[in-house]
Amino acid sequence: MPGSSRSIHFATGNRGKVEEARIILSQFEIRPLPFDGKGVEVQASTVSEVASYSARAASVKYGRRLIVEDAGLFVDALGGFPGPFSSYAFKTVGIAGLLRLLAGERSRRASFRSAVAYCDPSGAPVVFEGAVAGRILRDPVGEGGFGFDPVFVPDGRKKSMAQMTLDEKCRVSHRGEAMRKFGSWFVQVEG
Repeated sequence: MPGSSRSIHFATGNRGKVEEARIILSQFEIRPLPFDGKGVEVQASTVSEVASYSARAASVKYGRRLIVEDAGLFVDALGGFPGPFSSYAFKTVGIAGLLRLLAGERSRRASFRSAVAYCDPSGAPVVFEGAVAGRILRDPVGEGGFGFDPVFVPDGRKKSMAQMTLDEKCRVSHRGEAMRKFGSWFVQVEG
């Protein structure tokens, strides 16, 4: 309905993700409500599996409909590593460790992938995926964003994700694509 506002709990402790979701979902008149009740984060081979499991666990535990988003950086020369283990890799080896792993590699191709999983306590999760291809820089640049953003430049762009304004990042990012898919679906379901 024009002029109406829908809301959805967003189970995450990452305020940067909440702000990106707010910008992205505003076009659908959906307001993400920060919720610190994210479910158990399992180790899995895809970000979709991680998001789906977490959304289902949190939805059942807290008795509410919600979304969970999981993302990862998949580096071609490293066989897709760190992938769904990106948060752990960032906390343990950081950007410097990732760049050391890529030392001597000719290919710098990589992609960020995101999965937004929606779940209500009585149903199965519905997952929406997004991806952005690009390359890994040799040195980090930029102060914005979070995680591996300072070393990732999307195809067709000159700035790292950390150099982009939040609006620019939301237009081209993996999270932006997944959230827009969710938003489009959610407004249809909500009527």
